[in-house]
Amino acid sequence: MDIIKTFDGDTLTIALGGKLDSNSAPELEAELFKSLEGIKLLIWDFEKLYYLSSAGLRILLSTQKIMNKQGKMILRHVNEIIMETFDMTGFTSILTFED
Repeated sequence: MDIIKTFDGDTLTIALGGKLDSNSAPELEAELFKSLEGIKLLIWDFEKLYYLSSAGLRILLSTQKIMNKQGKMILRHVNEIIMETFDMTGFTSILTFED
């Protein structure tokens, strides 16, 4: 999985590419949680992400809980396959999506 982090003041954008699964989740988790301090807006860019497992969903849920306390989290460029996963798991009701 590819992870590209971009900081702009108190905004962090994380662009993911490839598969977010149980093999890649620990790397993402390590990168993410060392970067969240002081972040008011977290943007996930899923344009190049083509697979999301339950391990990835767990990271998104725990990150959403953190960002609820310190700011806002947005998911962008979510393809139909991954959006279907969010629909089936009920995550569409707890996450914020933008095009």
